[in-house]
Amino acid sequence: MAFLNKKDMRGTNMSTHSKGPGDPSPLDADHVLGEEYEHAPVPLSARHSLFSMVTVWAGFPAIITGSMTGSILVLGMGFSRALAAMVIGNLIMFAYVGALGLSATRSGRNFALIASGVFGTKGYALASGLLSTLLLGWFAVQTGITGALIASTYEMNYVAMTIVAGLLYIAITFIGVRGLHLIGLVSVPLFFVLGLFVVVHSASTTTFDAIWNYAGNNGVATMSMGVGLTVVIALFIDAGTVTADFNRWARTGTHSLIATFSAFPVSNLVAMLVGGILTAALAVPDANPFGADNMFGYMNTLQIGWLSALAFLFLYINLGSVCSHCLYNAATGWSRILGSKMRLLAVVLGILGIVIAAGNVWAFFIQWLSLLGIVVPPIGMILLVEAYIFKSGGMADREWRSTPFISWAIGAAVGFLVEFYAPQLSTAISAGIVAGIAHFALSSLKDRRRAVDASV
Repeated sequence: MAFLNKKDMRGTNMSTHSKGPGDPSPLDADHVLGEEYEHAPVPLSARHSLFSMVTVWAGFPAIITGSMTGSILVLGMGFSRALAAMVIGNLIMFAYVGALGLSATRSGRNFALIASGVFGTKGYALASGLLSTLLLGWFAVQTGITGALIASTYEMNYVAMTIVAGLLYIAITFIGVRGLHLIGLVSVPLFFVLGLFVVVHSASTTTFDAIWNYAGNNGVATMSMGVGLTVVIALFIDAGTVTADFNRWARTGTHSLIATFSAFPVSNLVAMLVGGILTAALAVPDANPFGADNMFGYMNTLQIGWLSALAFLFLYINLGSVCSHCLYNAATGWSRILGSKMRLLAVVLGILGIVIAAGNVWAFFIQWLSLLGIVVPPIGMILLVEAYIFKSGGMADREWRSTPFISWAIGAAVGFLVEFYAPQLSTAISAGIVAGIAHFALSSLKDRRRAVDASV
C-alpha cells in the first residue's frame, strides 16, 4: 500500500476524500456504525471527545477482576505493603501507557500500524499477532469468570451462562469504539457506587487499624514487592501496550493523557482497593477471591433480594466492559494482519473465545499474568525507544527489522531469568527495561557502523 506522509497521518488532509473501492457501502456495518480505521490513521475529523475517551479508558480497569487482584495482593503481602505495590505499579502503568498513547494520538495509527514501522511490514505480525492472541485469551478468561461466578452463586448452568455472556460481549464489541464508550457509561458509575457500598459495609465490621495492620493470609506474607509490582503491571500490560488502538481516537495529547490517567491510576487503583479493603476487613482464613470472597460474593451473602438482583446485573455489565475492550483489541490487531474488518473478526474471534471459555481457562489466571509479565513489556519499551529517542514516526521500508526482535528476545530472556532465579524482583519491570536498553544500544551501534561505512 502507499503510505501517508506526516501531514496525512496527523489527519489534517483526511477529513474529506472521494469515495474509493475500499470505502463502505450503505449496506456495510461501517457505514451504519462508523469506520474503525483498521488499515489507516484516524483523521482528526473522526476523533472522539475527551468525555468519550475517559469513559472508554475508565471502564476498562474498573472491574471485579481488578478487585480480585487487589485481594490477591493483600493476601500475599499484607494491606500496607500491598497498597504501596498498587500505587507504585499504577504510576508505572500511567507513565508507560501514557507515553505509548500520546505517540498514537499524534499519528492516529493503531498498534499494528505503529508496529509495522518498528518490526517491519511483515515482522509486525509476530508482535501484533501475539498481543492480539493474548487479548483474545483475556476475553476468554473474563467470559469464563462471568459464567463461573453466575453458575456457582445462582446454581445455573455454567456453559449456558458463559455463552450468554460471550454473545452479549460480542454485540458490544461489534458496535466498535462507541460500544466501549456506551458500556463504560453504565459500568463505571455502577462499579464505583457498589464498590463504595462494599468497602463501607465491610469496613464497618472492624477498625481502620485492623485493616491497615492486616498481615496477609493466615497472618503470613508470602509475596515480595517485586512480585506484587509484576501482578499490578501484568494485569493490564497487554492492553496497555496496544493502547494505540484506543488513544488514536483522542483529539489532542492532553485528552490522551487525561483518558489514560482515568484508568491508571484512578480506576485501576480504586478497583484494587475495593478488593484489598474487603479482604483485610473480613480477614477470612484461606480466602478465595475467585470464589465467593470478592465484592460480588459479598453482596450476595447479605441475602438482600434487590441487592442480589443488582449484583447479577452488575457482573454481566462490569465484566462485559473488560471483555469488549479485550475483544476489540484482538479484532483490531488480527483485522490488520489478515487484511479484514474489525467487526467480522470480532464475531469470529468472539465465538472462538466463547468455546475456549467453556473449558474453564480462567482458572489459569495467575499463570497468565506471569507469562504476560515476561513477553509483553519488552514490546512496549522498544516502541517507546523508537518513538521518543530515535523519533521514527514513519513506516518501515523493510519487511523485517532484526534489531527489535533481538532486543525483544533479550528482554524476555532476562524476564525468564528473574522469574526463576530472582523472584524478589519484578519480572515485568526487568524485562521491559533491559529490552529498551538493548534496543537503544544495538540500534545506536548499527547506526554508527552505517556512518563509518558511508564515510569510507
